[in-house]
Amino acid sequence: MKFRLSKNAKLTLITVLVCVFLTTFVLADALLIPKTYAKVENLSQTKDPGLSSVITDYAYKDEHITISISSIIEEDVVYHVVDIVLSDIQYLKSAFALDIYGKNVVAPTSEIAENNHAILAFNGDFYGSRDDGLIIRNGILYRDIPRKAPDNRALVIDENGDFLFVTEGATNGESLVNKGAIHSLSLGPVLVEDGKVLKIDPRLALSQSARTAIGMIQPLHYLLIIVDGKNEDSKGMRLDTLAKLFVRLKAVSAYNLAGGSSTLWFNGKIINEPPSGLFFNEPAISDILFVGY
Repeated sequence: MKFRLSKNAKLTLITVLVCVFLTTFVLADALLIPKTYAKVENLSQTKDPGLSSVITDYAYKDEHITISISSIIEEDVVYHVVDIVLSDIQYLKSAFALDIYGKNVVAPTSEIAENNHAILAFNGDFYGSRDDGLIIRNGILYRDIPRKAPDNRALVIDENGDFLFVTEGATNGESLVNKGAIHSLSLGPVLVEDGKVLKIDPRLALSQSARTAIGMIQPLHYLLIIVDGKNEDSKGMRLDTLAKLFVRLKAVSAYNLAGGSSTLWFNGKIINEPPSGLFFNEPAISDILFVGY
């Protein structure tokens, strides 16, 4: 006995298959298919051979850059605090995966760091997973499309190394660059402002997860906190707890970055225990911030 589909059943099946194909394509286009928008010149350089430095497993010091790293265990949470002091904002740089500004163009933090001769590197805001946000890197405006979020403020780091929080859409990106903006990070939320812990949306604040966040004690003096999680040794940290930690460490400003890609790289090795990546031993990311020459 042969089974035959009626004409209506065939049309229904074809419609379902077309819908599945289109849905798969849309998801792949949004999440997987790399798109190149611009090739970016790699301007990083190796250190001046005439510049003397002192380097240990968890510290670096020369006349322009001072870095110290502390790894801390508190109950069921492991986190890493990086104290960074620079003589000039030119030593805090950003780099894109494969030197490409685009969508879904990714590489491990360690690979991007090594390609840019970084001393210290950490994941950025994963701009390449989204189509919106204020994206300024190394003094160049790449995108200025306001996000729709409860707190859609971006972190702007200016030519003096100061932190500014700006509402996306209320401030023109080009004017920010003209006024001396060097970098902007577009994710958040803002954790600390004027030395005070801010109220954070409970939907974001209460979950324990891996975290990356950057804070400022004063211009050119920064704190980076990387929280491991979730794994056997560390359950991650709530955002409100992270904000309080920044204040305890004397930060006057702090901003949340892409926690799901939390990676801390220093002097050729990964310091933290990052979440596992899909194709690598560490998460692939679209962008990093790094300290270097």
